[in-house]
Amino acid sequence: MTHTAPQPDPAPDPARTAMVVDDHPITHLGCGRLLADLGYGRVLKAMSGDEALALLDQHQPQVVVLDISLPGVGGLALIAPILERSPDSAILMFSMNDQPGFAARALAEGAHGFLSKNAPPEEFGTAIRALEAGEFYLPPRMALALATRQAGADRSAALTAREDEVLTLIGKGLALQQVADRLGVSYKTVANAASTLKRKLGVSNMTGLIRHAVERER
Repeated sequence: MTHTAPQPDPAPDPARTAMVVDDHPITHLGCGRLLADLGYGRVLKAMSGDEALALLDQHQPQVVVLDISLPGVGGLALIAPILERSPDSAILMFSMNDQPGFAARALAEGAHGFLSKNAPPEEFGTAIRALEAGEFYLPPRMALALATRQAGADRSAALTAREDEVLTLIGKGLALQQVADRLGVSYKTVANAASTLKRKLGVSNMTGLIRHAVERER
C-alpha cells in the first residue's frame, strides 16, 4: 500500500494579506499564526472597528476575520462599511456566540462565513480556504440548523392571522388559557389553533411548538 505524503503548508506570500479584527490579543496571536500557515505573508491587526476602517484606507485584504463583539461599533454593523472600502474582501465572522441566529444575521449583512472560536484549528483552515475559493462557509451543524430554521419560516408564512397571533403569544410564554383570555376567545378555539399549528409547523407536541415560537421571535 502506498501512502501519500501530507502536503506542506504554503510559504507565507507577501502579496497575500489578511486582517483580524478583535479586541483580544490572544486571538490576534492565534489567528496570525494560522493565517501564516495558510500562506498569508501579511496579517493586519485591528482592535476596534475604527482601527479596521483606517487600515482599509491603505490595504485591501483578501480575507477579514471579524469578531462580532467589539468595543463601540459591533462586528455585524462593520460588515457593510468594510465591504464598501474593500469590496473584494471575504469576511469570516469569528465569535464565541455560535447561535444560528447570529450566523443568519451575519450572512444577511454580507459576511461570507461564520465560525465559532471553539472550532478546532483545522476547521479554521477549512473556512479560510472555502472563502478563498469564492464559497460561503458554515460549520455543518450550523448549516443544518439554519436550513431547519428556514424551513420553519417558510411554513410560518402559510399561517392565518389568528394562528400567527396564537403562536406569537405562546412564544411570549403564555399558557393556552392565557392566550384565550388575551384574544377574547374560548380555550377550545385556542387549543384547536395550537393543534393546527403543530401540524403546519411539523412539531409533535407543545414543547416543540413553544421552541419554534421562541426561535421565531429571535
